[in-house]
Amino acid sequence: MTDAMTEPDLADGFRSMMRGFPTGVAVVTTTDDDGRPRGMTCSSLCAVTMAPPTLLVCLRAASPTLAAVQRHGAFAVNLLDDAAGPVAELFAFTAGERFDRVEWRSDEWAAGPHLHRDTHAVADCRISRTVPAGGHVVVLGEVTRITTRTDRTPLVYADRSYRRWPVPLGPAPLPRGSSAT
Repeated sequence: MTDAMTEPDLADGFRSMMRGFPTGVAVVTTTDDDGRPRGMTCSSLCAVTMAPPTLLVCLRAASPTLAAVQRHGAFAVNLLDDAAGPVAELFAFTAGERFDRVEWRSDEWAAGPHLHRDTHAVADCRISRTVPAGGHVVVLGEVTRITTRTDRTPLVYADRSYRRWPVPLGPAPLPRGSSAT
């Protein structure tokens, strides 16, 4: 039997555990009240349900991006491709006009700017619910449109570094001994 961890030990252990958990990297984007693009890097992302298709993102409660997402009622999840580590860093740490440093576009159906040059997929979402959670807010977004590029591979983050997913996206191979029928 192990001893119970103290609160600081638990926080350090949790941080270490999650640092070793590989995850995809996304930039969540939206527009503010003046139509200016806003965005931030997010690795806390998961699928919630297929009917209706819903994603969950966790955004820092004090983030100007979260404030804009909540006012706009919609956001785009830009899943970064394996060459977009600098874009992930830009939207994670750089203040100021991030969108002046990347290529992006938006159309009348976009829930937020699409970083088309740096993504393998983009999901446009409208907020269905938000839940405060510590220093973050969990945002549930119903997916309204998906744009994908099968010639790209995802950017993965683990142990404080970016990595390339080892295989191109596409249909998964069937397990040995199974058939497609």
